[in-house]
Amino acid sequence: MATIYEVSKLAGVSLATVSRVINKNPRVSDKTRQKVLDAMAELGYRPNSIAQSLASNISNSVGILVSELHGPFFGQMMAGIESELRAAGKHVIITTGHSEEDKEKDGIEFLISRNCDAIILHVEAVSDAYLIDLCKGKMPVYFMSRLVEGLNDHCISLDNELGGYLATQSVIAQGHSTIAYIAGPQFKADAKDRLAGHKRALAESNIPFSDTLYFEGDFKETGGSDGLNHFLESKQEFSALICANDEMASGAITYARERGFSLPKDLSIIGFDNIIFARHTYPKLTTIDNPVNLMGTMAAKLVLKNIYKQKNMSITHSFEPTLITRDSLICKS
Repeated sequence: MATIYEVSKLAGVSLATVSRVINKNPRVSDKTRQKVLDAMAELGYRPNSIAQSLASNISNSVGILVSELHGPFFGQMMAGIESELRAAGKHVIITTGHSEEDKEKDGIEFLISRNCDAIILHVEAVSDAYLIDLCKGKMPVYFMSRLVEGLNDHCISLDNELGGYLATQSVIAQGHSTIAYIAGPQFKADAKDRLAGHKRALAESNIPFSDTLYFEGDFKETGGSDGLNHFLESKQEFSALICANDEMASGAITYARERGFSLPKDLSIIGFDNIIFARHTYPKLTTIDNPVNLMGTMAAKLVLKNIYKQKNMSITHSFEPTLITRDSLICKS
């Protein structure tokens, strides 16, 4: 295996110059840089990234922990982070936490052990107290889709309560007053906040919240089908169904059509997130836009600004959801 010394000899330059070329230091002329690159290519030399990181204390890698790898929501999130970092010459190391406290902590420890320059976390089970303690360590930590009190500058978050409010408000505006609600798992902050927004919109319109029209789902398609089945079996009357995310809304739409419903004539349905398939369901899904791809990009910019000292990085920490009107929600006849 070729060494940096052989590259230096063949190119006729110092070791320091070879090092500058490897580390993309601009203080090297184009002619000299090309000589070094040609020598590296001729010898088949590959820089040792581990040795580089030990020498420079920079690995040019960022750790990412997300709850799951499946599904379009996390795909959009990771794409936003990775594309922004890759454009800046940085790489990502990805692991999962599966919304379980032990697995989230294990994933965080794994990323710290990889000598990442920073880590971006989408965590749902660990406590705020744990995250506050984590930020006292040497590893720079940033948070996606979560607001930790006292760490606002480390967070990229969405106003989920407002999103829940907008979803229910839009349903009420269409004349619906008997409204079923399929929530996400209530140990998750975003699911809890969306439910709070739903209740606020009901209260403003003097519509009582009914436990009989409430079902706690799992943020997956099965949650939507199970929830709708629960309401139908309990003989509840309702003209609209609000789902706390699009995956559950998709499951509910499929189940409703299998049961012979004409949608949206027999039942209006609204989701949350505006993931890519929301525009391809039948009927096309009215939903709340959660700009998770843009938020991922913003988390990456936060790292680039704070860790790699890149300039001209304008950071937005808090995002507001918006209503996306399509075909699945209509006026109650």
